[in-house]
This record gives sequence, C-alpha cells and structure tokens, in this order.
Amino acid sequence: MEYLTIGIIAYLIGSIPFGFILTKTFLKKDIREIGSGNIGATNALRTGNKFIGYSTLLLDILKAVLPVIYIKLNYPELIFITSLCAFLGHVFPVWLKFKGGKGIATYVGILFSINILFGLIFCVSWIIIFLISRYSSLSSLVGSLTIPIYIFFYYEISNAFFFGIMFVLILYTHRENIKRLKNKEENKTKIY
Repeated sequence: MEYLTIGIIAYLIGSIPFGFILTKTFLKKDIREIGSGNIGATNALRTGNKFIGYSTLLLDILKAVLPVIYIKLNYPELIFITSLCAFLGHVFPVWLKFKGGKGIATYVGILFSINILFGLIFCVSWIIIFLISRYSSLSSLVGSLTIPIYIFFYYEISNAFFFGIMFVLILYTHRENIKRLKNKEENKTKIY
C-alpha cells in the first residue's frame, strides 16, 4: 500500500504540465500547437518567450526534486519507485491524455536529488555534446547514456540497472528525434 500511495503521489506531482500551463496563462496559446507539439522546456523555448521556456525548465526539474528529496529523507528504500513515477507522470500526464514531455528536465531533477554528482555528470555531458552538435536531443541522449555507464563502474550494479531502464525510457521518448537525426532533419536548438 505504501508503494502504491507514494507512487501515485509522485506520478501526480510529475504530471503537472508546466509548459502547457505557462503557455496558456501568459500567451493564451496551446503549446501542443507550437513547434514540435511537446509540452517540455525545449519546445517552450520555441514560443519565443524565454521566461516561459526557462520557467518550464526550472519547474519541470523541481517537480522531480520535491518528491524525490522527501522520499530520500524519509523512505530511502522507495527512492527508485518515486523517481520512476515522477518521470512517468511527466511523460504520460493524465491531464493531457497521457501525451507529455520527453522527460529530460524531470530526469535532471531526479539525478540531482539522488546524487549531485550524477546531475553534474549529466549536465557536463549534455553541454559538451550540445556545444559540438547544437542538438538538444542528441545531448540529452548521450547525457542519459553516461549515467548508467558511470554508475556501472563506480556504484552498485543494481543502481546501474535502474538508470539503464531510465535510459531506455528516454530513448523511447526521443524516438522521433532519433529518426530525424538519422535523416539529418533534426532542428538545432538555440538556448540563449
């Protein structure tokens, strides 16, 4: 029962669609009709409003940080189920017919909450690949892959297994980006 309750609460917090809410509130537009149609921070930046883009990024990170930190301090044995449910909430929000974001900002919040070093490794990997390629999607994929590899060599293999599952989920959410990258049709991202 404890697993179920915590999982549902983490999912509901993770499912708050901040990109959708902010775009509706400030621009009176539906973010799902802009750019890629995604509700995440990268597409929120495509609205042309940096405040909305970066606020979406920050809030999508925080909606993972809050439940994961709480669980880490009070029920550490439930940290992985909480992390997974918050991530799934973002990717499959009940409020938007289970069509959400790609999960990277929420994943970053999970990483920093579990271990600051994991978050830093992701961010450094992301920045390096982004500076080379200018593709946010490629940077996210490579950054996500570095985590289970790093954990496999320096931590318990069971932890690497969890982050391997997270990487597979991120591959799934980026499947269209991967096709566009293969076909050289992916759009480069401006973050400033």
